[in-house]
Amino acid sequence: MSDRASSWSRTDARPADVCIIVEGCYPFVPGGVSGWIDWLIRSQPATSFSIVSLWPAPSEHPPRYAMPANAVAFHPLYLQTFGGQPLQSARLPRGLSALSDALQTFMTQGGADALHDLTTAISETERDMPLARIFNSPVAWELVQGMYRGRMPYGSFLHYFWAWRALLGGLFATLEFPLPEARVYHTISTGYAGLLAARAAEESGRPAILTEHGIYTNERRIELLMADWVADTIEKGHTLDDPRLDLRDMWIAAFEAYARTCYQSCEQIITLYDDNQKVQKLLGAGPAKCRVIANGIDVERFAHLTPAPATERPTMALIGRVVPIKDVKAYITAAKILRDRMPDLRAYILGPLDEDPIYTAECRQLVADLELGDCIEFTGSVNIVDYLSRIHVVVLTSLSESQPLTILEAGAAGIPFVATNVGSCREIIEGRSDEQPALGPGGLITPVVAPAATAAAVERLLCDHQLRQSYGETLRRRVRATYTSERASKAYTDLYRDLRNRPTRLLRKPDIAPADGASIWTRWRPAPGI
Repeated sequence: MSDRASSWSRTDARPADVCIIVEGCYPFVPGGVSGWIDWLIRSQPATSFSIVSLWPAPSEHPPRYAMPANAVAFHPLYLQTFGGQPLQSARLPRGLSALSDALQTFMTQGGADALHDLTTAISETERDMPLARIFNSPVAWELVQGMYRGRMPYGSFLHYFWAWRALLGGLFATLEFPLPEARVYHTISTGYAGLLAARAAEESGRPAILTEHGIYTNERRIELLMADWVADTIEKGHTLDDPRLDLRDMWIAAFEAYARTCYQSCEQIITLYDDNQKVQKLLGAGPAKCRVIANGIDVERFAHLTPAPATERPTMALIGRVVPIKDVKAYITAAKILRDRMPDLRAYILGPLDEDPIYTAECRQLVADLELGDCIEFTGSVNIVDYLSRIHVVVLTSLSESQPLTILEAGAAGIPFVATNVGSCREIIEGRSDEQPALGPGGLITPVVAPAATAAAVERLLCDHQLRQSYGETLRRRVRATYTSERASKAYTDLYRDLRNRPTRLLRKPDIAPADGASIWTRWRPAPGI
């Protein structure tokens, strides 16, 4: 075992100041939100952290980060391994009908009250049979049939059954996970991570907060609409107002329900820019809870860098993971359009290649089909500081973003940016409406899934050295004025200090008495020592 991997076995039973809850990233996926989490923990050296990392199942993925010195414990939570050995008994536990109703309400509506009712129903059922045994027993068959009849009786039961197993397996794993004790719970998304934070607030009486980079429900909706593993089981034809729900609707409704639960349970709901709050408020985020803390970077790390000189081979770069939401294929297509006009064009793709091997293979095949092998280079994970001085224009073709650090990093190096109109890209590149003084544009904005527009914007900058230099310097000034690591770090220092000192909230108890061996009951108490 490597030193980096072994460091993540650290466990300290003492309550941490802050429990960070992450899903599908840190410490196993580099860059993006993972990089931000690593920065956040290291930027608060006087604060102790425990980390709960939600992951589909145990895997061979090695940690991509060394465990920070102030991280006292690491707890993996596996979403797809819930349930013990199959139980052959057909005996139905008490409260099965109530559990079915509570699950149906929670999976379709969500909310803090629905979470309380669901946990109470689970506790009643667990008086007779542990939830992990129920999930792999004939009881589950009764449960799924009842929910199917109430939710989607006109669709394929077979497809519903497997979707139900996947969704409830993750839900039950999250509800049954032993909750680490902490003074503050901080989730980095809604979804299952947000659900665990909501559970923590409900069960410990300690404050929970959310920092949402991209809107999790939007990203899951895009993935589900693009996914070929979700079967369409209802023929709706061209009717727009068909009220029947299909599997995609079921998945989307569940993630929206989890988001409502998280928003209602968190004391503060932080986003990186104003526009994100519109979606959060639509799903129940109270306006008084909402605030903005923009990301920041260490601008001095890039201070010595200069963009590639005009005499160098024209070069553009996409910096990011090779995954569908980054729409790398649109970038490759834009490179093809540009290559026909600029035969010596060089196009880098700087980022991890192993997160979605199938999509990476498709991108490589597209490069081969378009005969761009001598133009496009896949570098894999790199230190971008080693590349920025070779690049004239940085490009982002994403379908969804929050506040991309790559724009800030390119801007700190004085390199102009071309980005799709997603997340805070326009705000960073063109400036907020209340920017004082107004600095002007630091690049160009294009529509999503518009490789021709991307190619035209990049060509404009590659062909005009003065404009490229002017935009790059403008972006550098904006990053230095607004998006520094010091500003962001101080905001979280102040927030954590305030929340740690809050008194523990009086807990709302379940409506029934616990029975010995019912695991969920051990959690309905204030966290000791806090």
